Amino acid sequence: MVTKTIQAIYKINLGIKRDERVLVFTDRITPSEVLHENDLCRRERLRDIALLTAEIGKAFTKKIAYHEYAATGSHGAEPPEELWGIAFGQKAVGELKRHRLLAQLIKKEITDDGIKKAEAIISKNKRSAVNAVIALSNYSTSHTRFRDILTRVCGCRYASMPIFEFSMLESSMNVDWKRLAKRTKAIAKVVNTTEAIEIKTPNGTHITLSKKDRQALSDDGILTKPGSFGNLPAGEVFFAPVEGSAEGKLVLEWAPTRELKSPITLIIEEGVVREIIGNEPYADYLREKLSERDENRNVAELGIGTNDRAKRPDNILESEKILGTIHIALGDNSSFGGNVKTPFHQDFVFFRPTVMLKTKDNRCVYLLKDGILVQI
Repeated sequence: MVTKTIQAIYKINLGIKRDERVLVFTDRITPSEVLHENDLCRRERLRDIALLTAEIGKAFTKKIAYHEYAATGSHGAEPPEELWGIAFGQKAVGELKRHRLLAQLIKKEITDDGIKKAEAIISKNKRSAVNAVIALSNYSTSHTRFRDILTRVCGCRYASMPIFEFSMLESSMNVDWKRLAKRTKAIAKVVNTTEAIEIKTPNGTHITLSKKDRQALSDDGILTKPGSFGNLPAGEVFFAPVEGSAEGKLVLEWAPTRELKSPITLIIEEGVVREIIGNEPYADYLREKLSERDENRNVAELGIGTNDRAKRPDNILESEKILGTIHIALGDNSSFGGNVKTPFHQDFVFFRPTVMLKTKDNRCVYLLKDGILVQI
């Protein structure tokens, strides 16, 4: 089953052709990372999965590139220069460096004018870019300029698989992809009739936010069209809420890879986290990350899970896809319709949500009631 599931990434999810260039990459544990035994084992296994994925890919294309780099330490941080060179071609990267644009891109300190210049350079050399990426790094590259420019400018298809675990090959990846795509697109259609959203959960979470003029996107795992991007395992509808619009509180019961010993409450005002309440060790990590940049406090994303094969709550890559859940992220949203740029993006999942949609014609309709889908 495992081999067939990985083969499906090439055949069904990405639709790889024999003459296409494919990049598979992962990230290495660094000496500065302090990991619990379970996380250490997972990270070591992730490298094995990446190597196996690259090896299986040789049956689908003659042009497989495999690369490892030192972990960045943060979801949403840009990958290092060497990966840019493999993905975009050395000529494009050399020109970016000559114009002093690459370092600015990697640090997420580039201006809008600089982005236009960088994209023009990459567009001119886009024939040298890879056709598809399988990103098996622990730290997510989904919300990076690296990914955004590869897909939007170069037309690369991009499967993002951060903190992936072997068990997913037998559960949330072993899904009826056509049925999942149909459900996900139907939910996105309903969400795109919405101007504002209110969310409540039994644990005390209560937040309102605006979707006005923002587009909800579908992540359904079918990444065969040029420029396609999504997670594997897939199954969510997501968008960037209007900056400054979120109000309320989020009660966290799960960190990205474990259940919290006690809840953490985030107080949200004017679209940002104003206060973190809780003594759980993860609260200190959050305080540290949110103090690094004001932009890290931004309520960046609302997502709705659509994968009926996703079950496990202790891995954010799968848990945010669970049908009947929602997730809310902090930090960067610049790669999917928002205006905040920062090398940080972290999702949190909320169970048994009640989701009320306020439509453009001022009607209020339920999308979810206590985690049960009522609109599709």
